[in-house]
Amino acid sequence: MAKILKSALQPMPQIQPDTNLLQTWGTCWLGTGGSPSKAGAPTIKAVSCFDKKQGMDFGKAFDRAFAVATAEMLGGVPVVERDSDDLIPPQPNVMEVGKTRIVGGIRPQNYDAAYRPDGPRIVFDSKTLNDAKSVRKNWQNMVNDLATEAATVHIRFPYCIVAFIVALPAPAVLAPQRRDIVRTLERLGNRKDELDQSHLAEAIALALWDPATGQVDPDVPGVGSNLRLDTMHERLYPHYVDRYKNLPPHDI
Repeated sequence: MAKILKSALQPMPQIQPDTNLLQTWGTCWLGTGGSPSKAGAPTIKAVSCFDKKQGMDFGKAFDRAFAVATAEMLGGVPVVERDSDDLIPPQPNVMEVGKTRIVGGIRPQNYDAAYRPDGPRIVFDSKTLNDAKSVRKNWQNMVNDLATEAATVHIRFPYCIVAFIVALPAPAVLAPQRRDIVRTLERLGNRKDELDQSHLAEAIALALWDPATGQVDPDVPGVGSNLRLDTMHERLYPHYVDRYKNLPPHDI
């Protein structure tokens, strides 16, 4: 059996998606460039939207940013790309990014990133909606998915930290709906401890990104909201310390 290497916990840095990469995706969304996931792809003709595959690939920019920041918090453990149904990591004490499968209390679920040295301790998913029509029609279904994904893990693994980033193109979200989304996600991203309700997540961030600049809106959600991307690390890190400090592999 492989020995799990020890790693000392560090304060978690900010989660910072690559602005240049988001801007490149923005040219695709605006219809002025090709998808970064397909080298040499023809110019996209549709305006103000992604197709289904582009929408899924776009979320990887946030998956990678989350995994890198979390790996640093865990003591600089390696970040390993994954696309597998394996129920254990490929190496001991690594941060996985890509398809990682957890068998929960409701159903098996694939997450976009996970840390599971002895079972799931941190799981993460990014959620994206691609255009104004999709936001209008599907955001409530997305909320149902968030609650189910949190519950299926917490039922079996109540100490597991569940985190989500919801990334929406800012021009596609009108003010009245934005208020509803913020209020709903603030309630869902408020799990206090392992005894709290299973459908809640420990940390959720809402990122409204500008396709023209690649920047995440610094004013939405407002200051003090528990959905801000720039403070997500401050919400996640205390949960991990409270549940796993001085326990293997961090017993240094």
